[in-house]
Amino acid sequence: MPSYVAVGGGPVNRRQVCIRAVTALCALLLMAGQPARAAETPLRLLLLGDSLMAGYGLPHEESFPARLSAALDKRGQKVILVEAGVSGDTSAGGRARLSWAIGGAPNGSVDAAIVELGANDGLRGLPPDRMRANLAAILDELKARGIPVLLAGMYAPPNLGDRYGREYKAVFDGLARSYDVVYYPFFLDGVALEPDLSQVDGLHPNAAGVDVIVKRILPSVETLLKRAAARAPSTAASPVR
Repeated sequence: MPSYVAVGGGPVNRRQVCIRAVTALCALLLMAGQPARAAETPLRLLLLGDSLMAGYGLPHEESFPARLSAALDKRGQKVILVEAGVSGDTSAGGRARLSWAIGGAPNGSVDAAIVELGANDGLRGLPPDRMRANLAAILDELKARGIPVLLAGMYAPPNLGDRYGREYKAVFDGLARSYDVVYYPFFLDGVALEPDLSQVDGLHPNAAGVDVIVKRILPSVETLLKRAAARAPSTAASPVR
């Protein structure tokens, strides 16, 4: 005799129930295979930088991380920002704490990184070759971990002379050519030397300046996130042992 189970108050053949269940499961699996980033775990984005990244002189809600987070949220990008901006940091300082910053992220790693360092190297007149070595070491480690990078460049203070300025800028341009990074040549684009967009020190952006930075860099950040989202689960970032 055929076996039956009660579904909706009427007798239904068990074989029919199984067929329907398998069909429904296949449909769910197909839906799960479609790109739907919002339904997945948010990407973890490391923000490795100096006072420009840390929001020096501003309340946190007006800082670059907070404004970037709000802009990404408006665009439907679900991202966890791992804030690693330290005021006064040089490229050497960023290099020294990179592993620690990554290890402090959720699950001990990140899916993408923005590297914004070098401004304090320029302010202190440190040798561009030393900055290049530090930034290259940072990019090498991120590459080894399979973490895509947005490299944000900087310009040297003009009082250090044309030669220093050219050598300084060449560091970022050269690294961008040597590494497969998303390159944003000047982090303060549209803000530097604009009194209405800067704090009284003339160096750090005010809240309006941060908004300009976020607006201009956002397309590059979204390109970075697309790279991170496109990576197969089998190549997800994991700590280097």
